[in-house]
Parts: sequence; structure tokens; C-alpha cells
Amino acid sequence: MSASEPQRVLALTPSDLPDRDFAAFLFDMDGTILSSIAAAERVWSRWALRHGLAVATFLPTIHGMRSVETVRRLGLPGVDPEAEAAAITREEMDDVAGIEAIAGVHSFMASLPADRWAVVTSAPRALALRRIAAAGLPLPGLMIAAEDVTRGKPAPDCFVLAATRLGVQARDCLVFEDAPAGIAAAEAAGADVVVITVTHAHPLVTRHASVRDYAALGHRVNADGTLRLIPLAG
Repeated sequence: MSASEPQRVLALTPSDLPDRDFAAFLFDMDGTILSSIAAAERVWSRWALRHGLAVATFLPTIHGMRSVETVRRLGLPGVDPEAEAAAITREEMDDVAGIEAIAGVHSFMASLPADRWAVVTSAPRALALRRIAAAGLPLPGLMIAAEDVTRGKPAPDCFVLAATRLGVQARDCLVFEDAPAGIAAAEAAGADVVVITVTHAHPLVTRHASVRDYAALGHRVNADGTLRLIPLAG
């Protein structure tokens, strides 16, 4: 998704957020904890031009899904989706200029118990680690990446696997997402969702709580280790 004019939530109230405790927080990566839109769209634009695609029409379709699935659904004759996805990943590994953390997310993630959160991304692991490092964010103790599941978002597999590896149930997790495919995956897994909107070019119609970034968000760690999302005054 492309960046837009701010749609900032100035003051959250408890009623805007899920009113329950969670076993863990699960974070999508691109558009949710960092913005790699400019870098990704540079690479995908070059790829689209090489294959005779209309760039402006094609680019909105790339976000929130694994590269191999983006290529596969095009059904281009003579194109091997696995090989093309690997080549795209190599280009993306070389182009991390302009990758930035979403406002407030560094302190939000860094203060979470290490065994109570994970990054769940459609990107390959090596690319995800490179982008997280480029954004200056803490590396997660657990990451579920493209190669860890057979079915990517919007299938729920990635969030279910993350919860399982953390030793909890997906239905007891809160997912932070930005893209429709990821939101659908979280819903299918039975998790609650908070939508991060800072990279949205247009308002996203959703039944879930939506905030621009993490500047207005905090959390409490309960005595039993569960987490509660809380609004910060501002």
C-alpha cells in the first residue's frame, strides 16, 4: 500500500481496543512494523516492466502476499513462479534504501517479553531479517516467514504456526496487520486484530480497531504473563 496523508488517531479510548488479555502479540512486517513500500515497489516495477505489465495497475496487488503467489496468480506463459520469486527476493535484498520503522514500534516491541511476541511475514526469512535490521528494529525471538508454510496469507497457517511455536492458541493472540490478505488470515485463525494504517493510500473498511501507528499504544504485562493493549494519553 502507498503512503498517504495522515489519518492519525489523536486519542484512543479503551473502547476502541480489544477489551481482553492476550497470550501473545503477532506482528506482520511490511506496512505494520516497518515501511519498505518504496524499496519493494522499485523492484516490482522493474519486474513488471520486463514482463509487459501495467505498473500502476499491478503494484497494488503485491502487498501482503508471498512473492511466489503474486507471480503464480498472473499465469504468465513461460514464467516459473518459484524462479521468478527467488530472483525478485535477490533484488529486494540488494535494495533496502528508505526502509523505516513505523512510528513508536521500536519501544513498543522492545518492552514486550521475548517469549510473548513474534513476527509473521509473507517475506522470505533472509529478506525479512535484512529489512528489520535496516529499520533498526529488535530482532524477534520467533519469526514465521514465507518458507515456513505451504499456504501463505490469506490462509491462517502462518498465524496458527506462530501461536503454536509460542505455546499458545491463535484465538488467544492479538495480530497487528495492515493488508487485507493478512487481516483475513488472522480472522481465519480466530485471532483479534488491530489494523495499522500509516501506509494506507485509502481508508480500509474494516470492523477491527484501526490506528495510524504505535505512538498512541502501550501495553501491560499481567502477573500471569498475559498482555493487554492500552491507549496512551495524548
